[in-house]
Amino acid sequence: MEERTKTAEKHVTISAGKVKLRAILGLPPPEKGAPKGVVVFAHGSGSGRLSPRNIFVARELQAGHIATLLADLLEESESNDRRKVFNIDLLADRLLSCSNWLGGREETKGLKRAYFGASTGAGAALQAAAKEPGGISSIVSRGGRPDLALDYLPQVQAPTLLIVGGEDQSVIPLNETAFQQLHCTKELVIVPGASHLFEEPGTLEKVSELARAWFLRFFSDLNT
Repeated sequence: MEERTKTAEKHVTISAGKVKLRAILGLPPPEKGAPKGVVVFAHGSGSGRLSPRNIFVARELQAGHIATLLADLLEESESNDRRKVFNIDLLADRLLSCSNWLGGREETKGLKRAYFGASTGAGAALQAAAKEPGGISSIVSRGGRPDLALDYLPQVQAPTLLIVGGEDQSVIPLNETAFQQLHCTKELVIVPGASHLFEEPGTLEKVSELARAWFLRFFSDLNT
């Protein structure tokens, strides 16, 4: 079942093995032509498709004519199980299911795909990308824990942008360590004055601006 909202968003259900994942597929205005690509969001621990911060970023991407998929990587009954909330292997496999689902959708088949990961979701995004070499156009991490996919980082081929808040002192060194393990096109940006959740005025807008430019750069790269 699907429900189209006034903001060109569809509420959909994605099968991932025996589970059903709830998601929101966001589509740019059709009068501007086909989307440049589609970004799948991998949320952080305890978060999901209704994350206000990721919804904000998704709509900023849609304004740049990029389709988005905000998906719960866990069913509601699993969301309080910490063994699953922090199971990067499981989350990465669920993310791959969402990515593959897009390939069968009329609105998104043939589009280049990318990942946007927040917190633990960044680890899942990088691990999923490593398992799908050549299948992902690019990756952006916001306040992420790329170190959670440390063993997979050398295998990541997709250009990767790590964005960290300047006040997120415990996460900065984790990103710096992960950055050294990445052998793909990469960039690490520290946003001054931003905390882990980028709640300070203008900081989430900066994340959105950086992410949109990164995705568009590699959606349009004929060599990606």
